[in-house]
Amino acid sequence: MLIPVLIGMSIITFSIVHAIPGDPAKAILGDKATPEAVAQLKESMGLNKPMIVQYLDYVKGIMTGDLGTSFITKTPVAEEVGPYLAATMELSLAAMLIAIFFGMNLGILAAWKHNTKLDYTAMVIAIIGVSVPVFWLGLMEQWVFAQDLGWLPSNGRIDPRMAFESITNFYFLDALIQGDLEAFGNALQHIILPAIALGTIPMAYIARMTRSSMLEVMSSDYVRTARAKGVSEFLIIYKHTLRNAFIPILTVFGLQMGLLLGGAILTETIFSWPGIGRYVYEAINNRDYPVIQSGILLIAFIFVIINLIVDLLYAWVDPRIQYGKE
Repeated sequence: MLIPVLIGMSIITFSIVHAIPGDPAKAILGDKATPEAVAQLKESMGLNKPMIVQYLDYVKGIMTGDLGTSFITKTPVAEEVGPYLAATMELSLAAMLIAIFFGMNLGILAAWKHNTKLDYTAMVIAIIGVSVPVFWLGLMEQWVFAQDLGWLPSNGRIDPRMAFESITNFYFLDALIQGDLEAFGNALQHIILPAIALGTIPMAYIARMTRSSMLEVMSSDYVRTARAKGVSEFLIIYKHTLRNAFIPILTVFGLQMGLLLGGAILTETIFSWPGIGRYVYEAINNRDYPVIQSGILLIAFIFVIINLIVDLLYAWVDPRIQYGKE
């Protein structure tokens, strides 16, 4: 189903992008541009062709690895999108690690101590996490930890004064490859605040799903049998219960990771994080069609790939699931 989903996504993206009000040629040349100059620019960018021809050219380019050329920077999108995509992936992975660690442990604690103060406290934390707006939390983090306390930087991926050269556009990986622990520590300081702000909502969803799934499994006969045999509560929770409750939790992992990759625009804007969300947002303001189409399609592709990986992991987590067999 991956291929038809991506084809459908390309059609929808192309249609919506071309429905955006405004003329990209006029946006590039300015309001004082002459009609002749606008018409000439449209012809050079291929915007005077019929929509179906523009779409077929777009699909042909994608099939050959050509994502188009930015109307504004005149640079191929395939060349300039790499650093933005890497920045978003790095931030999303950090946010997801925070969400998984705290969300799963909160959910396990709530299920283990069901209907106690610990359970209620964990669920209140989860409700607060899913209710607090990301932009407000990000601003509060900057105010408290960056401005008042001065513990952490408030924007960017790394201190621009550092003599650090990126190789793969993944700063943590580059710092480890080069053995630059100072750059690694500096990149870590820069990512903490945006990762916490971005990971709060998925943390709440993971906590609630973990609690719900764990409670369902903990009422099973084999769990009661394990308790009757005197198996320690730790082994019951982490070996017997969590493994069998992991399928719905894994589903939430995949969905939330996909949403983080495509929905980090607010966080990236607040913390001046040069990610693909800001990249596409600025392209929308500039009516830069190739960047918008390619950026959204890349996000959709990653989202679909993540969910494909999650589907395949189901069989690894639960051996009873076998694909391709009746």
